Amino acid sequence: MRTIIAYMTLLACSGCAAAAAPKGLEYPAARRADVVEDHFGTLVADPYRWLEDADSEETLAWVEAQNELTESYLHDETRGEIEKRLTALWDFERWSVPFKEGKRYFYSHNDGLQNQSVWYVQGSLSSSPEVVIDPNVMSEDGTVAVTSVVPSRDGRKMAYLVSTGGSDWQELRIRDLDENEDLPEVLSWCKFTDVAWLPDGSGFYYNRFSDPGSVDEKNVNRFNKLYLHRLGTQQPEDEFVYGSEDGDLGFAPWITEDGAYLVLFVYRGTDPKNRLYIRELGKDGPFVELCKDEDAMYLPLGNVGATLFVHTDLDAPRGRIVAIDLANAGKDQWREVLAQGPDVIHEAVMAGGKLVICWMHDAHDLLEVYDLDGGPVRNIDLPTIGSVAGISGRQDDQELIFGFTSFLYPTSVYRHDLASGETSVVFAPEIDFDASAYVTEQVFYESADGTTIPMFLVHGKDMKLDGGNPTLLYGYGGFNISLTPSFRVYPLYWIENGGVYAVANIRGGNEYGEKWHQAGILDKKQNVFDDFIAAAEWLIESGTTSTPKLAIMGGSNGGLLTAACMIERPDLFGAVVSAVPVIDMLRYHLFSVGHFWVSDYGNADESAEAFEYLLAYSPLHNIVPGTVYPPTLVTTADTDDRVVPMHAKKFVAALQAADAGDNPILIRVETKAGHGKGKPTTKSIEEFADILTFLVKSLGLATTG
Repeated sequence: MRTIIAYMTLLACSGCAAAAAPKGLEYPAARRADVVEDHFGTLVADPYRWLEDADSEETLAWVEAQNELTESYLHDETRGEIEKRLTALWDFERWSVPFKEGKRYFYSHNDGLQNQSVWYVQGSLSSSPEVVIDPNVMSEDGTVAVTSVVPSRDGRKMAYLVSTGGSDWQELRIRDLDENEDLPEVLSWCKFTDVAWLPDGSGFYYNRFSDPGSVDEKNVNRFNKLYLHRLGTQQPEDEFVYGSEDGDLGFAPWITEDGAYLVLFVYRGTDPKNRLYIRELGKDGPFVELCKDEDAMYLPLGNVGATLFVHTDLDAPRGRIVAIDLANAGKDQWREVLAQGPDVIHEAVMAGGKLVICWMHDAHDLLEVYDLDGGPVRNIDLPTIGSVAGISGRQDDQELIFGFTSFLYPTSVYRHDLASGETSVVFAPEIDFDASAYVTEQVFYESADGTTIPMFLVHGKDMKLDGGNPTLLYGYGGFNISLTPSFRVYPLYWIENGGVYAVANIRGGNEYGEKWHQAGILDKKQNVFDDFIAAAEWLIESGTTSTPKLAIMGGSNGGLLTAACMIERPDLFGAVVSAVPVIDMLRYHLFSVGHFWVSDYGNADESAEAFEYLLAYSPLHNIVPGTVYPPTLVTTADTDDRVVPMHAKKFVAALQAADAGDNPILIRVETKAGHGKGKPTTKSIEEFADILTFLVKSLGLATTG
């Protein structure tokens, strides 16, 4: 049997002796257990499997000691200055894109430092706002969040989802907006839940999982089901509407704006290929399986009578719009409304009898209006290179509302009149930052196989190409997610202190359509790491920075990215931040919703081929004892039930045992904050103060406070 020698050598020292730590730090002891598994004839060691038990006394003691170590290293005078400046930068008003139901506009607003944004309603975009839901009063520490709101068609009721401690598990509650009080029923077992109100507001369809007490543990996150909830009844009375023996399918309901049809968006985890089922609303017959082959993406946009408009990438990897006659719905009968173009359809909306198309051109957005036959109407001018941050509009209303953001400018909200073509500002925030002193540029570089990759650079106007600029390179590279220009607070601190912020648009995302995504998944995942490594090499070769001044950062799948690149090229980087990362690629699918990611990663238990390519890059299994690794900070959260914290814990334990250098290998385990969504402002500021302090100490950034 073949054996993984490098990782197996970590077993050589038994017991709990602590590894030698650099710079006066002492790493907490981490027991190395004799755990070995046979994968298709290959023996693979897993000495830190005990860290998978998050609640064991041994794990809790190890985490506490690691947090104390990290805090002792990071919490100094410099960190205090960084947190003070971050707080000032964070203190600006933020609005979501308003949307209209009935006679009310709904949107969220944060006055700057509120832990959670507050939901408001207005009778018009210029009238006085009224508070609907303030999540800040739901907990003392701001760790209860409202993650989604869905008003009824008449705007008089509102379903909203509540998450505690950053968990993906949420409660679904219902507020009567006329009476300003919640209805008595509370719906549980909601995760990745969508809500579709009946036209008369008497209830809604929603999807959820089973009561955890009614299924075995491995099926808690499987067998999603669709239910109909009637207002004034309790959850056990909900009517079961649809489910499947295929436990990996999910069912998101959507009702057409005219109330004629119930559409099911049927998905398999994170795979962008989905199904569409449809039936007339109010009828109990079977759903028509409109698109059932899971051969492409199908996003319903709206209907005109019995014609359904759909955004799809079937035979068009960059996207197209088709019209489907529901009485004659065979694919060979579909009418192409808008053909595939040179750019990707990033988002499409039906509003005011028009099609509004957000095109993605070289990883930034353009906005155009077409008629329902695909004829061009007009371009909507955008302020600069950036991203459309949400679009709302109704098919029976000439009003379009959209957000726009870029690296240097937070989201502003605009109103566009589809009849007159006039655009006006609705909300525009002001920040404590002089954006005019900085520039955003886009460069293109070649990856290892010759593929051209775009990358954004944000920096001061007077930057010199002398190799001495501290540079933070950010990436993601997976799950069809595109990194278009967007506003984040922490890069402002970085660039105003002389740093360069770089974002690489590597394969695995959707920047150039589904082919770009497919080129970075499964057995082609190495392309993603090659693209990111090539970005780092370009930054050095161009004179932008040098290895001692270059840090990489990513979160979730991006945490996998930075960890894998560090393991492959430990000589290339001056510092690494891996946030809430996926690390153990042989076991990720066994935890929480990890099985949803198999379409991107593969499954090492079910396929010898997948085992081979996953093993080849899995960061946990490619650590080489005696290697000098760069300064590394891994972050996770004890309540992250999406990417469970065992990934980060096992990785850091193994790195600390294997590293032969003088660089710190640290882990930061947050409490009462999950994968990131709904994280309180105070916790976000604290986390990024720690990350920036780590980067400043590692790269020698000269800060001004």
